[in-house]
Amino acid sequence: MAAGSRATQSTGTRLHIVALGSSFAAGPGIQPQALKIAGRSQRNYAGLLAARLGAKLTDLTVSSATLKNVLSEPQVLYRNHFAPQLSAFPPDVDVVTITGGGNDLKYIAGMTLAAIRSSWIGRFISWFLPLTSNEEPLTTEAVAERFIAVIDKIRETSPQCQILLVEYLTLLGPDIHPGVDVPLKSAEIKQSQNIASELQKAYALAAEARDGCKVIPAADMSRDHGIGSDEPWVQGFSYGLLLAGGVPFHPNAKGMEAVSEMLYQELRSNDSLMIN
Repeated sequence: MAAGSRATQSTGTRLHIVALGSSFAAGPGIQPQALKIAGRSQRNYAGLLAARLGAKLTDLTVSSATLKNVLSEPQVLYRNHFAPQLSAFPPDVDVVTITGGGNDLKYIAGMTLAAIRSSWIGRFISWFLPLTSNEEPLTTEAVAERFIAVIDKIRETSPQCQILLVEYLTLLGPDIHPGVDVPLKSAEIKQSQNIASELQKAYALAAEARDGCKVIPAADMSRDHGIGSDEPWVQGFSYGLLLAGGVPFHPNAKGMEAVSEMLYQELRSNDSLMIN
């Protein structure tokens, strides 16, 4: 897209995008950070998309958010307090992107804890990390219901906006090598892959339940770009990465660019938008 180009609605007004969700939308560890305490990058997929389209962006994403934090529950992250994301939802919205549900299923937390516990020093450190929970794991249907509750709340304010449910990028692809590409055992990899699959199903159930919602199939489109691939769109796990300020098991800059491109192509196909 040429520099200075803009995306508008069919009415001629400037396109307004709202980004909701957790770290796979926010972009922790990707520089520059727009709001470091939220783990929110200027170059997350919504930021890249808005810049490309010349669109207005309201980015409400916060790392570690659950769908309840998006909907109605305040969030505390490293002693920083965040209001529910939808409490700041603006009225004049054209496109909403949502990436969430992984924290509801303890997806990344479970992988991270398993990776840390793969070494003796990690097993010692893990006793001091708040990565475990006594809560019963949610079902796929329960996560879908949380998505639907978020969608319904959005519709109260913006009944005509387009809602795009942006899946998580694939972390552990079909060719992942246990103990080589990641410090995880085969059973741990399988468990994480199963959670990722359940999360995909929750996205599909939510989109099927409500009109005007569409799933962006980032998981399938990134299947060949997981950890250990020739061109990974996600970070693996290492203590060196942690010490350098990176965030394991999360999208890297290339991953955010890839998701931004998926969204751009989706919006280009929307006749109500004028992308020139």
